[in-house]
Amino acid sequence: MTPSGGLVIVDKPAGWTSHDVVARIRRLAGTRRVGHAGTLDPMATGVLVVGVERATRLLGHLALHDKAYEATIRLGVATVTDDAEGDVVATTPADQVTDEAIDAAVAALTGDIEQVPSSVSAIKVAGRRSYARVRSGDTVELAARRVTVHELEVRSTRREGDVVDLDVTVVCSTGTYVRALARDLGSALGVGGHLTALRRTWVGPFDLDVARTLDELETALVVMPVDEVARLVFDCRDLGADQARVVSHGGPLPWTEVPPRAPGWAPVEGSVPLAFFGPDGTFLALAEQRDGAARPLAVFV
Repeated sequence: MTPSGGLVIVDKPAGWTSHDVVARIRRLAGTRRVGHAGTLDPMATGVLVVGVERATRLLGHLALHDKAYEATIRLGVATVTDDAEGDVVATTPADQVTDEAIDAAVAALTGDIEQVPSSVSAIKVAGRRSYARVRSGDTVELAARRVTVHELEVRSTRREGDVVDLDVTVVCSTGTYVRALARDLGSALGVGGHLTALRRTWVGPFDLDVARTLDELETALVVMPVDEVARLVFDCRDLGADQARVVSHGGPLPWTEVPPRAPGWAPVEGSVPLAFFGPDGTFLALAEQRDGAARPLAVFV
């Protein structure tokens, strides 16, 4: 592992919590300074971005990226957790639901929508995780939040008795709950629904092609260095020596001194962070444009 740390892209197995994966990477990397971006439920598999050492400071920014999933939704059965791990709360024959009705309901759940997160989410309610409150018998009602479902595509439909299974592809913004999409699709069709399988296929630029299983990581811990991650993920700027010295100490740069990305480029106030690099190519800091200056969000040297 590089001394400064980096990212480990894990193909999480079913049955493991995201915290379980972090614990394994802590052992493999020989450090306690490990975290993850974007929780995956134990039932889910696929891309989990894990930060080691100073890369943990990037995780909050990496979690903001769009994500993609392959999932299976079962219509005709509703569960308390909106997935296959929860107790069944209602069954309604779904064999009469037409493909046309499914297509219409799917279209209504695509785009910018107001979504109520699943009650067993990790959202905190009065200081406790919502799922912990539900498991202790509390009734939890979460507020709806604005999310974007860029794509919700039904790839195949299987009809077996009273249930209908839909294999779907989902591309969505951060904060979107695929379990809640399954619940809301079933509710819109009047038969209930829940998630029976979920695999995350990519988070931002990181997909299954670069992910490694835990068995593979036991053999060789593959760590993507922080400098490489910043170049891959963020809008980058290379600074001169004097500018680099200011940024390295957490100081702001007048926006007029930030090298342009292209002629005529105009930034958006508070937009996606910029990654600043020194003359030798070292990643120095993440910064944002605010009040006419580039102000560091986090310094990495």
